[in-house]
Amino acid sequence: MAKVLSDIEIAQQTKLEPITAIAKQVGLTDDDLELYGKYKAKISFDAIKRLSKNEDGKLVLVTAITPTPAGEGKTLTTIGLAQALNYMGHKAVVALREPSLGPVFGIKGGAAGGGYSQVLPMEDINLHFTGDMHAITAANNLLAAAIDNHVHQGNALRIDVRRIIWKRVMDMNDRALRNVVVGMGGKVCGFPREDHFMITVASEIMAALCLASDLMDLKKRMGDITVAYDLDGNLVKARQLGVEGAMAILMKDAIKPNLVQTIEHTPALVHGGPFANIAHGCNSVVATKLAMKMGDIAVTEAGFGADLGAEKFMDIKCRFAGIKPDAVVIVATVRALKMHGGVDKKNLQEENVEALKKGFANLAKHIENMRLFDVPVVVGINKFISDTDEEIATLRKLCEDYGVEVALNNCWAEGGKGGVEMGEKVLKLLQQPKTPYKPLYDVNASIPEKLETIVKKVYGGDGVLFEGNAQKQIKELEAFGLDKMPICVAKTQYSLSDNPALRLHRCGLHRLPDEQYHDHAGPAESTGCQPHGHRRKWRHYGIVLRWILHNSNPCPSTGSWKSRLPRNPFPAAAASPL
Repeated sequence: MAKVLSDIEIAQQTKLEPITAIAKQVGLTDDDLELYGKYKAKISFDAIKRLSKNEDGKLVLVTAITPTPAGEGKTLTTIGLAQALNYMGHKAVVALREPSLGPVFGIKGGAAGGGYSQVLPMEDINLHFTGDMHAITAANNLLAAAIDNHVHQGNALRIDVRRIIWKRVMDMNDRALRNVVVGMGGKVCGFPREDHFMITVASEIMAALCLASDLMDLKKRMGDITVAYDLDGNLVKARQLGVEGAMAILMKDAIKPNLVQTIEHTPALVHGGPFANIAHGCNSVVATKLAMKMGDIAVTEAGFGADLGAEKFMDIKCRFAGIKPDAVVIVATVRALKMHGGVDKKNLQEENVEALKKGFANLAKHIENMRLFDVPVVVGINKFISDTDEEIATLRKLCEDYGVEVALNNCWAEGGKGGVEMGEKVLKLLQQPKTPYKPLYDVNASIPEKLETIVKKVYGGDGVLFEGNAQKQIKELEAFGLDKMPICVAKTQYSLSDNPALRLHRCGLHRLPDEQYHDHAGPAESTGCQPHGHRRKWRHYGIVLRWILHNSNPCPSTGSWKSRLPRNPFPAAAASPL
């Protein structure tokens, strides 16, 4: 039996084309590129402006079932589908997110695809790439330093140091830095206070980058970020510190999309990388819209399952960008569905049709979720060596009985050739008349109405019960003008509920501990949308609400599950000596 090569062995054996040759495929010249070596480049905004006159290509969104440790292969499928479409004679471009060093050196590993469906050079992409993550880290921490320096230099804005909500970041997992005390060391080092570190991709700078149209728009968005409250309870924005211009200079190259290639030399834009469990989980608007101008078909992905990245793609990104996918691919694996059906990870190699049938409930819910947006759907079965013929046939039959197109995806082993069936099904969907954009909720609805819509329709909950300080917080958000915006829910990616242990489709919604709840009333986590060209006061994307869910009955099928927002983590402040 021939040796099965690892992803990195496959990548290193691939002969890459110069990035200038890849650029020519999509109408770019050498002058349009800023080279980062022989195989990576950034694309200038002069080129983007020129290509903007091209007609839009079709847009395909790739999402997935609820992820499991067994792996679903969403990035692999996104790359493989683009390769398959090119293999079939079409002009496809893939648009992906940039990997974060945290997951790369954590359990998850790299995020450049796998097998014969990878973006290359994968070592560079998974590590420092073109420096975008470092620029975001620097811009974020420049703002953090400016806040503490302002307080140290006399605090003219009367910032309440107990209500500074802007955190420092680094692009690495380091739990020891989650909660720290800064300002130690005496008078010259500032005022001691509790502070926190997050991973870089959780920064609002990342969210702003991925929704900005150009550098000046990004500068405006960063100026609108709320960083703290003053002693009177008013919002303090980055613009009041006069730091948004310096932040924009740090981001002057990061705003430009990155051009690389797949193993089969399909052009790939890899730009931006917010997580979908805390942010909106999509690559940059600039890159996605550019991919639609560069090819006949643009293939992109959204993070985690259809309840997170895909819902936010539709309700947040599409509102800002004025786009809508023409088709959606939901990635599923036999292994993951067996896990959702109750099989332990160590037993996934064994055939278990009954567990597969039980786990199909999770896939069915994600199909329902995408149908809410009136887009045609195809299920892409990402094939593993351990999958048996009976399991594959059973999953095909389950999908067909559910009225959804289904195709086998063997892109890991065969690259584009292994995705031809999936490509054919996608092309069939793309021939259907395009329907109007249909968001899940009206952005002008109230916060409770929007959150209840998401909980009921997407997560399968029974409703939302707001108690205690939740009503007070909502009124505060309304007073700040932060209520007429999309909602961006932060929750676990491992379940449709907030309990990662609950696997099936309508598993009730369990408790999230109070200390995990946070609600930022400003653009650090909650900001306004820009639908139909109308500019609102807040510019970034939506209200992030970590919500606690009350379990009144542990039965997944009959339980009454109510979601409940916990206490306000930012109580009204008393007078401060500062």
